[in-house]
Amino acid sequence: MQASRKTGEPSITIAQLEAGYPAYCKALRILIRDGLSLAKIKRTVCWARLELLHTTLPRQYRDPLVHYTMVKRDVQTSQQFVA
Repeated sequence: MQASRKTGEPSITIAQLEAGYPAYCKALRILIRDGLSLAKIKRTVCWARLELLHTTLPRQYRDPLVHYTMVKRDVQTSQQFVA
């Protein structure tokens, strides 16, 4: 099964997307920790891949906005303990 958003874009398999999931989550955490706005994060490859995973397999992968909210809360909580 191939997943691609636009014609002309290189296609990526679902297996490749799933294999990269931990990296996309880590990238999202780093972007949030670095203080990027949601608008800027939405323009990244990791966000696009997380959206594609959610769209393709919604029962297995949560909505990136929900994931963003959970990670942001976790990052803020951990920063409060450090400060």
